[in-house]
Amino acid sequence: MDRHVLDLSTDAAALTAALVDIPSESGREGPLADAVEEALRGLPHLTVDRYGNNVVARTGLGRAERVVLAGHLDTVPIAGNVPSRLDEEGYLWGCGTCDMKSGVAVQLRIAATVPAPNRDLTFVFYDNEEVAAELNGLGRVAAAHPDWLRGDFAVLLEPSDGQVEGGCQGTLRVLLRTSGERAHSARSWMGSNAVHAAAPILARLASYEPRRVVIDGLEYREGLNAVGIEGGVATNVIPDSCTVTVNFRYAPDRTGEEAERHVREVFADCGITEFTVDDHTGGALPGLSHPAAAAFMAAVGGRALPKFGWTDVSRFTALGVPAVNYGPGASSLAHKRDERVLASLIGHCEERLRSWLTA
Repeated sequence: MDRHVLDLSTDAAALTAALVDIPSESGREGPLADAVEEALRGLPHLTVDRYGNNVVARTGLGRAERVVLAGHLDTVPIAGNVPSRLDEEGYLWGCGTCDMKSGVAVQLRIAATVPAPNRDLTFVFYDNEEVAAELNGLGRVAAAHPDWLRGDFAVLLEPSDGQVEGGCQGTLRVLLRTSGERAHSARSWMGSNAVHAAAPILARLASYEPRRVVIDGLEYREGLNAVGIEGGVATNVIPDSCTVTVNFRYAPDRTGEEAERHVREVFADCGITEFTVDDHTGGALPGLSHPAAAAFMAAVGGRALPKFGWTDVSRFTALGVPAVNYGPGASSLAHKRDERVLASLIGHCEERLRSWLTA
């Protein structure tokens, strides 16, 4: 296996290109994790630990606060978009440029060039973010070595187009089943149509008024929607079962238990015979009221936005660490064949973080 060497003295855009050129699809992050570990072990001001293909590096300066900078090493499957290339308009193209090797490059540059920050720093580079939650490296590190992730505030360098996105929504997916009785469609009165029985569910969804809530000055908008419906076994059979898949995206001031209870209440009188939680991940409060967050916002500038969607800031919230998303990529370009990032924005994010950590 080829050995890859990362030069942390190069600029952030060039470092991003080098990271992109080391393929690291989910489950295959080993060579990149090796390169990141080797580069960080060359920095005498850091203590470096590794767990699987997850690398954690920390300063130990005895500062009053500790900040965690985190990013995942894996990408979605390569789609003919490696190696990287820089175009005439200043865009760096390639798998992972946006999500999120540009953010990882910023982490590495800060690790290499800010040896005496005003807050102690923890750098987390983890695997398997783009696949099933049980494989997520950040979650596995949290379970095995929670002390490695302790901090007062965290920044997840996920793509946010250079804007601060506070917290994230929770997401709950449920399967709502209605039952009936099979019959020949020519003698439908002899059966009971389970698809028709789902009508109250759809009516309730159509009339549902999603909540809006302001948290730390950010307005989160909830949503309750049908995202799938399945029923019927043949075109001449009255269906005896129907399942409506519903997704609830909820504001982070609700706990997971409150979110599930709310959805049960919404559909309590809709004739459901079976309510199944298919997937559930809690949200994350923005944490913008924390003093470290206030200093962060002052350094990076702009106006914080709510995160519509889910990211691993939720895992930090579960650990009691308030967190935000802030990275140079644009989320609208993540996972695309034409994935790209504006090279100048990578350097801008690096300088904003440096300003925050050295002021």
